[in-house]
Amino acid sequence: MLVPLNGEGLTIEAAEAAAGTVGIRLVWKGRSGARNPSEVLMPYFRGVLDAASQRGRVGVEMHFEALEHFNSSTVAALIHLIQDARGKQVPLVFVYDRNLKWQKLSFDAMRVFVKSDGLLQMRSI
Repeated sequence: MLVPLNGEGLTIEAAEAAAGTVGIRLVWKGRSGARNPSEVLMPYFRGVLDAASQRGRVGVEMHFEALEHFNSSTVAALIHLIQDARGKQVPLVFVYDRNLKWQKLSFDAMRVFVKSDGLLQMRSI
């Protein structure tokens, strides 16, 4: 069972994705401004990736549209997540709001990690 993450102004709500879509849906809300968010995020991400692997490598869809802000340390944690997910062959989808300039800039910069293997997708709304 997936549990939400709450701490330091950040909430990540976890749910099973709708039928016919990626298997695990994580919705980010609030702000991720902690100095070292990896201390909280990486153990959480490991649990999510383990759950996805146990379900037959179902994908993980992360929704950032309701997120107010994240700092560069959070970006570093997301890059580690991308690498860990690729190592476990778990597909990731990052969904963001292209109308929010900070989100567009952040996710456009992370597009360098999108490869032909299809394990990372960036989708804007």
